[in-house]
Amino acid sequence: MKLYRLERTQELNKNLDETWAFFSNPANLEKITPDDLNFKIVSPLPEKVYPGLLIEYKITLPMGIPISWVTEIKHVEAPYLFIDEQRFGPYRFWYHEHRFQSSKTGTTMTDTLHYQMPFGFLGRLVHFLVVNEQLQNIFNFRFQYLEKFFNLPEKS
Repeated sequence: MKLYRLERTQELNKNLDETWAFFSNPANLEKITPDDLNFKIVSPLPEKVYPGLLIEYKITLPMGIPISWVTEIKHVEAPYLFIDEQRFGPYRFWYHEHRFQSSKTGTTMTDTLHYQMPFGFLGRLVHFLVVNEQLQNIFNFRFQYLEKFFNLPEKS
């Protein structure tokens, strides 16, 4: 099975504590997910992530295919890191690391995703035809949302 990797780094113009406050609140995941996925969190949410937290989502894949997805917050080192892993969902393997580090301008955020597709050759083909582009689009959407939220000057 092929292990895929996607990594994005972004400078955010807020300090580490402000950045952590946004990312450690699981309700904000809906804000940074494109509307076309019809992403909905269906499990009750606390205000902050913690190790062992299970989050259940519903998403809609291309061609209107609904999917249930459950991830677990496996590790938290506030305000520097949290890791989520898929427990049930569309991937054979999903390991998503969120890192935050103080920088001259505020915070450097690095998202690193390792994942595997199910179904062998068919999964690799679907990755090539659909999934790679879809994940790139999701990360692009997040980047743009975070640029507006963290980096554009507030209007008075």
